[in-house]
Amino acid sequence: MTHRKNVTGVVLAGGRSRRLGRDKAVELVGGEPLISRVIARMSEVADEIVVVVNGIERASQLPLPQDATVVVDAYPDKGSLGGIFSGLRAGREDWAMVVACDMPFLNVALLRHMLDQTDECDAVVPVLDGRPEPIHAAYSKVCLPAIEKKILADDLKIAGFFDDVRVKFVAEREVDSFDPDHLSFFNINTEQDLQKAAELVSGGR
Repeated sequence: MTHRKNVTGVVLAGGRSRRLGRDKAVELVGGEPLISRVIARMSEVADEIVVVVNGIERASQLPLPQDATVVVDAYPDKGSLGGIFSGLRAGREDWAMVVACDMPFLNVALLRHMLDQTDECDAVVPVLDGRPEPIHAAYSKVCLPAIEKKILADDLKIAGFFDDVRVKFVAEREVDSFDPDHLSFFNINTEQDLQKAAELVSGGR
């Protein structure tokens, strides 16, 4: 099956990297900035890239391709839920695949499999260890009113709006068939994470 066309790739880059103590988006992984690595993989499944930042000055600090669209959070300081809303609303396509800028080992085959599941639902969300992974998920614009309602209520748990839309959950066994080590979900928060990423890259991942 061919993956769904006309998809926006949304990369959330508004985090403050508090745990790492510096901007993790520009940390080098495999010789390239982390966000560049993420965008390259997302570009394999998406027709456009939207990068969500918390301020326009933030965008000037990032090594973004010229054809990437930069969007400032529509609702400042509303966390990842606000970022999802801003990116999804800004994209020109009806569907968006949303990831964070600190996920260096995105599995393109898994992303395509998820995009194959978008019929008759409003969101496609993988589940690992019994918990949804909402920052590695696909959302349609149908979700926007439900997300905005939660933001305005300051209820910022991402999965909080799932009851208000049709969600197709991707079971862990399905994820395992594409990404048995779950590296697509690995994200960088600490020096130890950076070291692990470097080891994985040197091992050919």
